[in-house]
Amino acid sequence: MNNLLVFFIFSLLALLSHAIELDFCVGDLSLPRGPQGYACKNPATVTTDDFVYTGFRGEKATTNIFRNNVTLASANAYPALNGLGISMGRLEFGVGGVIPLHSHRTSEVIIVIRGTIIAGFIDTNNRAYYKRLEVGDVMIFPQAMLHFQVNVGRTSATAFVSLNGANPGFQLTTPSLFAGNLPAQIAEQITLLSHDEVMRLKRAFGTA
Repeated sequence: MNNLLVFFIFSLLALLSHAIELDFCVGDLSLPRGPQGYACKNPATVTTDDFVYTGFRGEKATTNIFRNNVTLASANAYPALNGLGISMGRLEFGVGGVIPLHSHRTSEVIIVIRGTIIAGFIDTNNRAYYKRLEVGDVMIFPQAMLHFQVNVGRTSATAFVSLNGANPGFQLTTPSLFAGNLPAQIAEQITLLSHDEVMRLKRAFGTA
């Protein structure tokens, strides 16, 4: 038994030593993703381009129902983030646009670079923390808290976010309730909305 324990400890140390030797672990998207991320791409095939993300360039259309556009740079789209525990996003708001109530597995920091928005989150005591943010302002949304952003200016708005997870997840409350396969009767019961209002929302998302 003692010999097995010693063997296990030395095997673990060898694995950890090997991991520490790597300067980075660009994700190999051709292989399945595991709980800890992707397997590392062969360092011999890694180039500078693997560390550059260009998906934030250009104008972003805000023609959806919420008049927004969310471009998320996670490990799935930006493999160099694999194993680093970080990701970023660009948020575009048309006039009157919103990022509706949603949550992540991670905390989030937002900085406004154009326009004026109201941003906030709601804690587990149902207390809302919200503030009007101007260009250069920064706000934090703690891990897993429901949060939102609303463009309250007369022009389009842009913000960037940083999240402490390579794949933070993104669950929008309203589409989760009305854009999927949840039956209308259950949606009525768990939201206290009328049948007519639930059906209006399901029609808005094309599910009724």
